[in-house]
Amino acid sequence: MSSRRLGLLAALSLAGAAAIPAAAFGGAHSAAGHVVTLKNFRFHPGILTIHLGDSVTWLWRDRDTEHNVTFRGFHSRTQLHGSYTVRFTRRGTFPYSCTIHIEQGMTGRIIVR
Repeated sequence: MSSRRLGLLAALSLAGAAAIPAAAFGGAHSAAGHVVTLKNFRFHPGILTIHLGDSVTWLWRDRDTEHNVTFRGFHSRTQLHGSYTVRFTRRGTFPYSCTIHIEQGMTGRIIVR
């Protein structure tokens, strides 16, 4: 086989390997974003399972009611509207609540796999 033809085959092999998605090799998960809505004195969804490295954004949708998102060790501001985002860099289960409305059952949980 000529060196030119050999070079062409090597280039095609490399191009083909690059086209195979990482998932085919059981590769890395690309980080995703998830949304939890605060509405009607609840977190929607109340339990969310995500992957390590994913982010969760809480969106305030109760018009005239202040809420917060409070985890052990970190929390959002108490606010009427807006958002709060956390990137999860550890596996585990992370319970949280709105400390103003915990008595009404405003609690949630993030499960990071």
